[in-house]
Amino acid sequence: MTELPPQQPSGTPPQWTPPAPPAGPTQPPAGPFAPSPAQTSVMPPVPGTPAKKRAGGRAGLVAAVLAGALVAGGAAGVGGAAIYGALDGEGSPGGANTPATSQVVDAKAPEGSIEKVSAKVLPSVVKIEVSSQQGSGSGSGVVLSSDGTILTNNHVVELAANGGTVTVDFNDGTSAPAEVLGTDPLTDTAVIKAKGVTGLTPITIGKSSNLTVGQSVVAIGSPFGLDSTVTTGIVSALDRPVNVGVDQNGAATVYPAVQTDAAINPGNSGGALVDLNGNLVGINASIRSGGGASSEDAGSIGIGFAIPIDEINPIVEQLEKGERATHAQFGISVSDAPAAQNGQTSVTGAQVQEVSDGSTAEKAGLEKGDIITKVDDHIITGSDSLVATVRSYRPNDQVEVTWSRNGEEKTAKVTLDSDAS
Repeated sequence: MTELPPQQPSGTPPQWTPPAPPAGPTQPPAGPFAPSPAQTSVMPPVPGTPAKKRAGGRAGLVAAVLAGALVAGGAAGVGGAAIYGALDGEGSPGGANTPATSQVVDAKAPEGSIEKVSAKVLPSVVKIEVSSQQGSGSGSGVVLSSDGTILTNNHVVELAANGGTVTVDFNDGTSAPAEVLGTDPLTDTAVIKAKGVTGLTPITIGKSSNLTVGQSVVAIGSPFGLDSTVTTGIVSALDRPVNVGVDQNGAATVYPAVQTDAAINPGNSGGALVDLNGNLVGINASIRSGGGASSEDAGSIGIGFAIPIDEINPIVEQLEKGERATHAQFGISVSDAPAAQNGQTSVTGAQVQEVSDGSTAEKAGLEKGDIITKVDDHIITGSDSLVATVRSYRPNDQVEVTWSRNGEEKTAKVTLDSDAS
């Protein structure tokens, strides 16, 4: 999970951190929304070149971030997005392979009850343990196939990117080694495959587009290594732009998150957010931390974030096939629109800093200085908002873009580019 430190002054993005894994050296959050560390109270460093800490204002950095996110997002590597934390020792009091007694649920519970949801979903949620020379940690995952295909966060498994090991602990107390099939840092998504297993219970995939604010949801995972943990809450907000960091290529991990007050803590990363029918609607990925809380001390304050399942389904399909994930892009770099000066009225949105030659943005007539205010019906409130919105589409999707130039509103229908090349 990613923790989100307290709100910064105007013009500076809030800081977010992911729930963490067990034991290793410490490292500060990698960006505004750092992925929730797998499990533990100490955060080991992630492989690759760590993202630089944001300082002071954000305009210049955001421009670079968005250049990577919207123009060259596919070039992302591992290492910028996730922060790992780990509990000393096994994490789970009974040991890694000891199932919690709370997983025994009344099969006669009424439909739509938390008991019924738990009985359905618990067999489909796993604990993932990762170890490498850089440290060790644990997170969560959801079963996609009976023969061991599992969905989790990139920041949960990236510790093992350079020769590390991945082990999956199942709800029945058994475990198996696993290999990483593919990762996508830009959406903080990864697919792994447990070896030599059969007869697993795949989770039922739902539709995050059907979610409404105030709807009840259930989060299941392994917070602080405590496997088979169930928490409940509601959908607090939808399409919340969450930025968990930047990789060494300047590409940002930004997604339009489902915000929930279900308790999500370090180790919940990669676990399931489900509706009251037990259908997967999101992958828990980040949390907001309390005032002054460091990444190793962070815990739930009722503000957690999940990656909407609709947004990553196409990515998951590509990773399962061993393909590189592709993303929609607009072909621009942007920053937050400037605040009003000298009593003038300001326009809220994402201000264009650079337009790539031959991009869909150039073809639409966008120029440096334009302020993008809407994409279809999505109101754009800043640079992260634009990146998250564009990421919610697929390459070659058609959208209507609205922007402001010298106080005049303009619109154009555009076909989004792909970062496949």
